[in-house]
Formats: sequence, C-alpha cells, structure tokens
Amino acid sequence: MAFPGEDELVTLITPLTESCGLDIEGVKVTRAGRKSVVSIRLDSDSRPDLDLLESVSQEISALLDAAEERGEVNLGAGYTLEVSTPGVDAPLTLPRHWRRNRNHLVELTEDGQTSVWRVGPVAPDQTAVVLVRSGKKDREMRVLEFTENTRAVVEIEFATPPAVETELTALNYDQAIAWQEENK
Repeated sequence: MAFPGEDELVTLITPLTESCGLDIEGVKVTRAGRKSVVSIRLDSDSRPDLDLLESVSQEISALLDAAEERGEVNLGAGYTLEVSTPGVDAPLTLPRHWRRNRNHLVELTEDGQTSVWRVGPVAPDQTAVVLVRSGKKDREMRVLEFTENTRAVVEIEFATPPAVETELTALNYDQAIAWQEENK
C-alpha cells in the first residue's frame, strides 16, 4: 500500500466528481511528517456553491477512507482534506476556463506585454476564443488561439461592463468572426 500520487487520486475521485457535474482543476498531496494534506480544486460551469463543496468533500473523504481500509492507498497516520474552487487568480489554461469566464475581463501577458480584454465566445472546436475591448473611439476584436504562449488571469471588475463590449461578447463565435471581418 503505497502513498498515492496525484494522478492516482484523480483516477480515484473522478467518477464521484463527474457524477456531481464537477471538473477536477487540481490535486495536490503534501506530506507533513506522518500526516498529509490532500488539496482538491473543483469547478463547474454553474460555479459550485459552499453547500455542494461541503457535500462533495464529505463524499471524497468517505471514498478515501474506504480506499485506505481496502489497502488501495495509504495517506499516512492521518490526512487533512481541503476541497475548494481554483479562485479568481487561477490562470485560464483550458477552453472550459475561458468559456466559464465569458464577459469577464482578463489580463493577457504576451511577450512580456500586458493588455486587458473582455472574454467572448469560444470557438466550436475549442481551439480559440474571441476577445474584445473598447477604446476611446472604437471597439476592437481579436481571436486568441489556445496554442499561443499567452498567460491570462481574470481581472476583478466592480463596475457594470460597457454595453459596447457586452454586445460583442454576447455574439456566438461565427457572428463575432463575421463582425470582425466587417469592421476591419
């Protein structure tokens, strides 16, 4: 009975999280002497609330305890389970992250330069996302391919987004591309 790796834990808990409509965004196991800390980050399109996270946490704990009793895993003399969401400072690295943050501002870092854009629709084939921003005189749109070496993090925004931007982010992908072509 070996100490489980992160991949092994993902395999163990995936059926449970999928049945709850949650994606595993990260698993980290930290050994602290004879004990350990298992940190699991979960998310979904509908943004899980605290009640759901608590319920899933209890189910994961029962699952891990049962796996230990069967001798499948050994988490040490005891473990602490932490279940949370990724948080707003988590980088957008997968198409689902972009889809979940549609209409939000993101700070892009490309080649050491930063810029702020509003997230629009993701391409149907999940390869790109439309980004928009409004300047002093015009609206600007671009397509960001997910293969580009770009870091993106959601920006906290307290004001109501400008209507000139949300009109464009509300378009579907094909409509947005057509708008971009018409407004070159």
